[in-house]
Amino acid sequence: MTPAARIAAAIEIIADIAARRRPAADVLKEWGQTHRFAGSKDRAAIAGIVWDALRVKSSAGWIMGADEPRAHVLGALVRARGMSASDIAALCTGERHAPAPLSADEQARLASPSLADAPAHVRGDYPEWLADQLAEAWGERAAEEGAALSARAPVDLRANLLKTTRDEALAELAHLGAQPTALSPWGVRIPVGVDGRQPALSAEAAYARGFVEVQDEGSQLAALLTGADASQQVLDLCAGGGGKSLALAAMMENKGQIYATDRDGRRLAPIWDRLDRAGVRNVQVRSPKGQQDVLGDLEGACDLVLVDAPCTGAGTWRRNPDAKWRVRPGAIEQRVNEQNAVLAQAARFVKPGGRIVYVTCSVLRVENEARVEAFLAAHGNFLPLDMAHLARKADVPALAERVSTLGPGLRLSPATTDTDGFYVAALSRA
Repeated sequence: MTPAARIAAAIEIIADIAARRRPAADVLKEWGQTHRFAGSKDRAAIAGIVWDALRVKSSAGWIMGADEPRAHVLGALVRARGMSASDIAALCTGERHAPAPLSADEQARLASPSLADAPAHVRGDYPEWLADQLAEAWGERAAEEGAALSARAPVDLRANLLKTTRDEALAELAHLGAQPTALSPWGVRIPVGVDGRQPALSAEAAYARGFVEVQDEGSQLAALLTGADASQQVLDLCAGGGGKSLALAAMMENKGQIYATDRDGRRLAPIWDRLDRAGVRNVQVRSPKGQQDVLGDLEGACDLVLVDAPCTGAGTWRRNPDAKWRVRPGAIEQRVNEQNAVLAQAARFVKPGGRIVYVTCSVLRVENEARVEAFLAAHGNFLPLDMAHLARKADVPALAERVSTLGPGLRLSPATTDTDGFYVAALSRA
């Protein structure tokens, strides 16, 4: 396929995503299956354009003066890829599967792509209905923070200290341009290419042998802030695929005991292979079994209960850019109810002197500080811990500066810590 045909295909796919309100990954996969003439490089290039258009959908539409797929893709070529109006015009000829030629208005807009008069939600590329909530979280920095959440994310890995060191992992992945992360002592960062393509990690020996695991640096820091140690009994109450359980197992040097569970047993499915590949021996998986209480023996027995709560995922928009356009107000209410329920459940398992560590990959106060405040109001035997102290104790003093000003807890974001957006709060039982 020619570069011009790839742009035309991206416009077609963006239109399909908008029309059917389906996840972008599903639509891209379906398009590839029904367009067998497109090779792997073509599909990867088209996907890169689609993801870029979704990242900057609002600002691209503002530049082009239109809220439609062609405008989103053409505007993204300027906003996300830095192409000039003349370069874009050279590709939009209408010939041999190329997009239709640019109109005079499109040429003028692409030549002067200004956002000077745009509102914050346009400059930050997030849904207008979320503007008040993001202003509550970030104040005057909302557009800056939103723009950072709209940029491409690097590939972050965690060196598995049960099998290797970070220096050894960096050496193994040096050919991919691997560098140490700035904050996490376990982190390895691989930059993405100029076209947004990521390396095929499954083909890397370091990954296949369990020397590294895919995990955003912010998620690594959340695990680090739990303070888990080798003497503890730990419950990972929303373990999902097991990323944080694996990180805790390495922190605990395969000692103590971690219990990993999730209300949705299907989400636990990947954990078995990951535990085996990582060489983890201190994690016991407790899969749900209908109405059976599979955690009954842990009541009041845990030093640490990790609640990686279900949330809107607003902190992961740079990795899942279509999610920000698919989320709806009703989803927030649903997630808040789930967060209240899982925090109340967590309290059941904490022993006196133990703690709950509440984590979300959201940047919304309603899912973060507000939920912790509601929990504390209902549970007088719990108190918030000083996150600045925990950051220094974890030997990450820079995180002490990220203590929330909106209530208990600590906040991470692409603009402030160069990580995904995360919230972490620790609550001690008296």
